[in-house]
Amino acid sequence: MDKYKVILFDLDGTLSDPKVGIIKSVQYALLKMEIVEPDIDKLECFIGPPLQVSFAEYYNFDEANSQKAIDLYRERFKEKGMFENELYSNIPLLLKSLKEQGFTLVVATSKPTVFAEQILKYFNIDQYFELIVGSNLDGTRASKTEIIQYILEKYTEYKLGDFIMIGDRKHDILGSINTGIDSIGVTYGYGSFEELRHSNPTFIVDNVDQLKDILMGSKVK
Repeated sequence: MDKYKVILFDLDGTLSDPKVGIIKSVQYALLKMEIVEPDIDKLECFIGPPLQVSFAEYYNFDEANSQKAIDLYRERFKEKGMFENELYSNIPLLLKSLKEQGFTLVVATSKPTVFAEQILKYFNIDQYFELIVGSNLDGTRASKTEIIQYILEKYTEYKLGDFIMIGDRKHDILGSINTGIDSIGVTYGYGSFEELRHSNPTFIVDNVDQLKDILMGSKVK
């Protein structure tokens, strides 16, 4: 049975837990816009989706105010927020094992590429990834569907069945469905089991060890 060959990893909530840095940066942006939000749990919804989606959906910001909030968010995030972050247990070991087994590893994140590159370098795991693809700073290529499609177009020598996307939110799973590739939903991130189940991933796992079992084993349908 065939193994997957190209493995796409979401960043926030999949490789690392960015809660502190993201939430503090969202609070900073909101405060600058005269909105006080002390409930950090309420802001967990910002982890994963594109910021322009979250500011519009949760605070009813129009396009102009969403962009203003994103600019304010980035003021704090690029200075300190991106480093208020920690890798999930066993992620470096998983990446090392997959790389040694000949898998091609790619990051597929809605976070701007420039920030994703700095975070991966900070954690010293950038060495495991052949390609890092995120959104552009101007807000384009922000949806996970666009990001995955961009990656597929970089690896035209592979068939769709060779790819798998790993993420913790419905956006990751829907992006994989929209582009015709398999997916794994991880419940240790910020998407609930119910959110992932309703998105219909190929697999759902609760921890990094289960993730490794699927990726290192044969493809099972």
